[in-house]
Amino acid sequence: MTADDTIYEAEGFMDEDLHEADIVEWYEARPVTVPAAVAAGSIIAAFTLGALTAVGALFLIGRLDD
Repeated sequence: MTADDTIYEAEGFMDEDLHEADIVEWYEARPVTVPAAVAAGSIIAAFTLGALTAVGALFLIGRLDD
């Protein structure tokens, strides 16, 4: 008898009961749709934020060298 058998017996499950479990149906999620303007705006905003971060980091590195 294994530890799993002991747990199943304590909970009232027999080995045969586990093989006759109900089938769960999973449904495919709807695809996410984003308008082109929103997608383009988010890409431009991400690029701008990255550029500003890079410029800020370069400014701070230049200030620390002085």
